[in-house]
Amino acid sequence: MKKVKLGEVCEILSGYAFKSSQFNDNKIGLPLIRIRDVERGFSDTYFEGTYSEEYLIKNGDLLITMDGSFILKKWEGDLALLNQRVCKIKITDKSVDEGYISWLIPKFLKEIEDKTPFVTVKHLSVAKIKDISFVLPNKLEQKLIAKKLNTISQIYDFRKIQSEKFNELVKSRFNEMFGDFYTTLFPKYKIGEKFEVSSGSTPSRDNKLYWDSGTINWVKTTEVINREITETEEKITKFALENTSLKLFPVDTILIAMYGQGQTRGRSAILKVESTSNQACGAIFPNKIDNPVFIWHQLMLRYSELRELGRGGNQPNLNGQLIKNFELIFPPLALQNEFADFVAQVDKSQFACEIAIKVWRNSLKFSII
Repeated sequence: MKKVKLGEVCEILSGYAFKSSQFNDNKIGLPLIRIRDVERGFSDTYFEGTYSEEYLIKNGDLLITMDGSFILKKWEGDLALLNQRVCKIKITDKSVDEGYISWLIPKFLKEIEDKTPFVTVKHLSVAKIKDISFVLPNKLEQKLIAKKLNTISQIYDFRKIQSEKFNELVKSRFNEMFGDFYTTLFPKYKIGEKFEVSSGSTPSRDNKLYWDSGTINWVKTTEVINREITETEEKITKFALENTSLKLFPVDTILIAMYGQGQTRGRSAILKVESTSNQACGAIFPNKIDNPVFIWHQLMLRYSELRELGRGGNQPNLNGQLIKNFELIFPPLALQNEFADFVAQVDKSQFACEIAIKVWRNSLKFSII
């Protein structure tokens, strides 16, 4: 099998710097493909002016974004114009299969992206795209590889959809058993009326005695992502636990991300091992009279409401008092347990599904390409 460079078998056309003074959102002229439009497959920006036909993009053309994340995507929109910092890949060698390079190029783009230094935004050059070097088997073999990867991808996507449906199943069961929070007849209490609420802290990074060879779990908000926590990325020492304000939270403590970027604020997790946490995590200790799984799922289902509590001020954060004042419903323990048992059965099915997802993801990752 021969090795070739992308520039030897494809023509790379870089987009044109169309004048922004001729842009409009009134659908006058032709859509203009900018970086943000490549992945979503449509543009709401139009160009009213003269242009060269070489910059016309048709449905099915291969495009690469050249700023930020380097993505290859087949254009799935209407006839449009190719704007600057987006390029088109056109196969010029008949021995190259489009499906094959559509799987191949993203792997190399990711490698380039990871190695590209940046101050604000990463930039990709046409020269680097042309310089991508890869093995080119005969065309029949290329087609077989692409077909195999398409099949794996379809199974992977199906498994992901299946996993997401399990989450919907839990939500439906909750609503069926307990109804809407605002209309339910079950009693309501503030979290602080039923549970002890606390938070964590961060030992000084300068003191190695707090961190080196640590064995005690320490949770960050990036790990509070609607899941059970059985392990943490970082650990602190027994010395840190004994000589700082850190608290060791028991199993079944529910953690809430009180602040963080993106969608982090308001997310929750439940501890399945004793752990400490940083100060950005609010901790709801288990009590003896309520099922922690039921409480946790109620918090996840009401994520948006919990998140909204942090609105206002310069920094939209939650805090311990806001969490304490947040109301939940408290049906009889027997019903809480029944719901938790249902969740456990769903979790078993979802776990099996996620194992399958990992298998198919690895099949893609470690494929012949």
